[in-house]
Amino acid sequence: MVVFTGVEYADISFLLKKGFVETNPKTIHEITRFNKGVKKKVIGILYESGKFFIQGDADWVEKTAHYLRSKKIGSEVKPIKFREELGRVIGSDESLKGDTFGGIVIAAVKGDDEIREKLLAIGVADSKKFADKEILRMAEEIKKVAHCFVINIYPEDYNQENSVTEILNRLHKQAALELYPGYHVVDKYPGCRVGDFAETKAESKWVEVAAASVLARAVAVKQLNSLSGKAGFTLPKGSTHVAWALQELKERGLEPEEFVKLHFKNVKDYFNNL
Repeated sequence: MVVFTGVEYADISFLLKKGFVETNPKTIHEITRFNKGVKKKVIGILYESGKFFIQGDADWVEKTAHYLRSKKIGSEVKPIKFREELGRVIGSDESLKGDTFGGIVIAAVKGDDEIREKLLAIGVADSKKFADKEILRMAEEIKKVAHCFVINIYPEDYNQENSVTEILNRLHKQAALELYPGYHVVDKYPGCRVGDFAETKAESKWVEVAAASVLARAVAVKQLNSLSGKAGFTLPKGSTHVAWALQELKERGLEPEEFVKLHFKNVKDYFNNL
């Protein structure tokens, strides 16, 4: 698969003169699709974000990409090189760990030689490389081709725990056990004591961990959306500029334990100083 960014519909409409047929989008995040071929098929998908994904038969993917390169359309995304592994691998990663709002999400994805090829073909990469809309689309694609398991913990349950490290160790292990057997690779965090192998930034080295990072973030986005609906305002991500949202919780008379991580220093400082 080849990906270009900064692409508009007018840029690629010339593909219709190259024998491509335009077809309807399949998700709300797509603008259109261009298909060509039957036995040797290539598909181009244009997203609202301006990304254009070309996938299918390798020769036709390269030929289509060459069309765009020769016309200097968009910017080609440098392909990601993951480790080449054999056999069954289970990758796990988490989301919301460093966010003031929300609980925690742990996801695990299991791959084998065939599934790894499919994950690569749909363009799996570290979740930080995708916007929220793309994350939700990619997560659905992952679930179609790989065995997955997700644990979604909301703040109210998260705040019943005593240690974030204990939560992570227990839930990473639980998620992997749901998919066993397989070699368990964890995106390493402080105090990590689970997995057959733990590695810092594993989501950029193991496609299964990258897929898990996408799934975890997709569920995290949905959790924050759900909590935002409950709160009546859009909850912020991260932990840097959130004081206004903590103030909003107070003014609306909402229970902090239902929305934030009570052990975070910024949360303690804010509510202890009221």
